[in-house]
Amino acid sequence: MHGWLLLVGVVLAPAQTFWDVDLYRWWAWQGLNIGVWQGIDTAWVYPIGAFVPMLLSAVGGTGYGHGYALAWSLWVTVFDALGVVALLHAPRLVGNRQRSTTGAWWWIGFTFLLGPVAMGRLDAVVAPMVIAALVLAIPRPRLAAALLTLGAWVKVAPGALLLAVVPLVRRPWRDVVVPALLVCAAITAFVWAVGGLEHLGSFLTEQHRRGLQVEAVGATPWVLAALFTPRVTIGLNEQITTWEIYGPGTQWAADALGAAFVVGLGLVGAFLWWCSRRAGDRLWADRVLRAQLLTRGALLVATTLIVFNKVGSPQYLGWVAPPVAVALALRLPGWRGTSALVAGLALATQVIFPIGYTQLVTGGPGMALVLAARNVGLVVLAVTCVVALLRISRAPEPPAPQPAPGAADRPDREPAGTPA
Repeated sequence: MHGWLLLVGVVLAPAQTFWDVDLYRWWAWQGLNIGVWQGIDTAWVYPIGAFVPMLLSAVGGTGYGHGYALAWSLWVTVFDALGVVALLHAPRLVGNRQRSTTGAWWWIGFTFLLGPVAMGRLDAVVAPMVIAALVLAIPRPRLAAALLTLGAWVKVAPGALLLAVVPLVRRPWRDVVVPALLVCAAITAFVWAVGGLEHLGSFLTEQHRRGLQVEAVGATPWVLAALFTPRVTIGLNEQITTWEIYGPGTQWAADALGAAFVVGLGLVGAFLWWCSRRAGDRLWADRVLRAQLLTRGALLVATTLIVFNKVGSPQYLGWVAPPVAVALALRLPGWRGTSALVAGLALATQVIFPIGYTQLVTGGPGMALVLAARNVGLVVLAVTCVVALLRISRAPEPPAPQPAPGAADRPDREPAGTPA
């Protein structure tokens, strides 16, 4: 499967699928050849840790040709192999102790359905880290927190999954917050030592130039409206090379989503904390319950990151895969429908990008409808997570009082007319 994605991205359609990888090559060339390092010498859209996989791929060369993209693809294959190892060694919480391969096979299938974008973006590097962190979150929360924080310094999204880990540990400050802070302190110290402290947080401010991207969930009404009115158009933002939707209310929607993104994550964090408290003492006695709250909570956080985002890049769908794969690897009950829905969303995303992207940005009604259906599916996924969390966190009803043994055979009083 990885060989197929490599063939598509490196040989068959690099301009359509691996354009970002070529950008990574250019940034690596700048640093290695003229000493200009993104995130250190200049502001950057990515956290500074993103340069690690970019420099690793420089072993294939940073000049024109297939060398860099080939090295990138091979590194992603190695990282994904490590993710498969983590899934195969997930602890068995339900059923017998035999090793389960369901989660690993599902993740490989998801990657195939999502297509070359699952290999040709930075998100491909952090996905195995998230899988390992979720597998380790219950037995080793400190290590899981460190892994998620390292992932956040490559691509921000993994850091948000700490919201799903914090409510499930007895000492959140010691087991989650402190390891995360130590990782951040180490990275900050390194950036300070190389003279890039001024641009350390530039990735948080560089997103303001973005408008409402055409694939975003919040853009769906305007994408459909563009089929009927010339007042709504799809155009290229040449400054950052993204296709965005323009028309009445689109700028307001982009600004509103910027605020809703932060508020939504805050509400999800509070909801997950409430669910853990609602479970009461069962939370610490039942490992299956904790694993369910962890994976469902992580899936809700990841889906929230997409639904309330004014940017809707296709690789973002890869954020929802690790919680599903880990849940299947742990053999948790109730995940069959969710795994099928997420797989369908991956296939729809590949149909949109790269297969039908030209049709979408030129106003093709077929791709607009596929995109709308995909976005509705993401909202359904979020609602499904909320319902599942409410159900599994509900305290069980107290058992009905049972009569004493033999009580049913004895009358409460002597029948009338019984002789003394």
